[in-house]
Amino acid sequence: MSAPPRHLVLWLPDWPVRAALGAPPGDEPVAVVQANTVVACSASARAQGVRRGQRRRLAQTNSPGLRILHADPLQEQRMFLPVLRLLEELVPGIQPLRPGLIALRARGASRYYGGEEHAARHLIDVLAEHSHPASRAGVADGLFTAEQAARLADPVRVVDQGESRAFLAPLPIQVLGDEQITALLTKLGVRTLADFAGLEVSHVRDRLGEHGVRLHDLAAGADSRPLIPQAPEPQLAREIVFDSPLAQAEQVAFAVRQTADAVTAGLAELSQVCTEVRIELTDDDGGVSSRVWMHPTSFEASDLIDRVRWQLEGIASTFADTERAGAGILEVRITPTRVDDSAHHQPGLFGQGPEQRLHHAVSRVQALLGHRGVVTPQVTGGRRLAERQLFRPWGDQTPHLRDAALPWPGSLPSPLPSEVFAPPLPARVTAADGTAPSVDERGALSAPPVQIEDAGVLSWAGPWPLRERTWDADHARSAQRFQIVDDAQRAWLVLWEDGSWWIEGRYR
Repeated sequence: MSAPPRHLVLWLPDWPVRAALGAPPGDEPVAVVQANTVVACSASARAQGVRRGQRRRLAQTNSPGLRILHADPLQEQRMFLPVLRLLEELVPGIQPLRPGLIALRARGASRYYGGEEHAARHLIDVLAEHSHPASRAGVADGLFTAEQAARLADPVRVVDQGESRAFLAPLPIQVLGDEQITALLTKLGVRTLADFAGLEVSHVRDRLGEHGVRLHDLAAGADSRPLIPQAPEPQLAREIVFDSPLAQAEQVAFAVRQTADAVTAGLAELSQVCTEVRIELTDDDGGVSSRVWMHPTSFEASDLIDRVRWQLEGIASTFADTERAGAGILEVRITPTRVDDSAHHQPGLFGQGPEQRLHHAVSRVQALLGHRGVVTPQVTGGRRLAERQLFRPWGDQTPHLRDAALPWPGSLPSPLPSEVFAPPLPARVTAADGTAPSVDERGALSAPPVQIEDAGVLSWAGPWPLRERTWDADHARSAQRFQIVDDAQRAWLVLWEDGSWWIEGRYR
């Protein structure tokens, strides 16, 4: 088998921090956080003990002056686009692996610039001249090895041909990037890539499957992943500026028709369709309303116009009683943020299938009833049942403010009630003496319940404590959960909170 082609990888460290700040990070400790976890931090923050993967509170404990910024993947990609265009002018055939990391075949660049190291240093110097200092480069046989070399470079690291396995051998197993497999290997005593590469392939396949074999190949320096050159995305955004501000939603919607047509036409020339778009509305007071809209299939020009109208209606309702109520729209900008190959969205040879017909029918109903006229349910995170159900407008993208995959101490495990009352309904729960049972601060029930509403109690279980925001005295909440089955074979989920009984849900 022929050796893998040589690759050159350029790495711009701490790119999420750079994108969030809009400039290279200085001496101020900065961390970019997503879901309360540090995903990137500046060099000064690392010097104070901040690390990727730390919880936000621990990072702030290590660095009391830490500046927290929230992750914005779209901003990272948008800021990275000029870097790609700059490098594309110097070396054709670059491939952006992710914002801050770029790969290219080393052969052409090394011939033009007089060697692999000279090519890498020239590209780093050009990046430094364009306000991207401290960039690093790695050159190696495989793409994985070249990336690891770039992360260890100062500022250039060239791994000689055929030396990939020796270079990778001392690196920790965590560089493979698979948390589950690396955690298992660590428990088995496999802590470096050399340890992993030394295992029998058949044993790896039996225990970890083909994905494990792929990681085993990477650890051994046998990286066969192909490098697919990709040109930077063209500028697909379109905007319109009005001579005078427009106050009516219908006026703005009519005026942006040609702009919406230009967006879809520009995509069609590239054989692409838009599945996610950002619409920015600027009023005559300088205020900007920016929102990302998602489509179940792909946007047409009429869909874009509907989103502009719905966004204007949302602005009108939000600022109805404020000084911005009478502000007119001066500029509209439509930016496709996610595109797909148009071949994936072509109708079938014998007409459209059920999904397409459903989408068109629902979209027509939504156009008649408005943005929130058609909604779909979505499960989110939370401790109370009412918090875990979210109704999302059809085709809309709702930010995951409460990730359902995160642990939620005190939340109810499956099976969940089939009927949820939002808000909870007042309940009449009584003990044998006719009074309402109570729960003290230690969670002890004063007397067992014998009746709920007008039905007798067959069985009950609980209490299970439910405490929220105990660190915030103004917003702290504490309750006790019970499950009660009455003599009509109905199962209830009830709450004891603030000295009263409430019905949170019912099982069917």
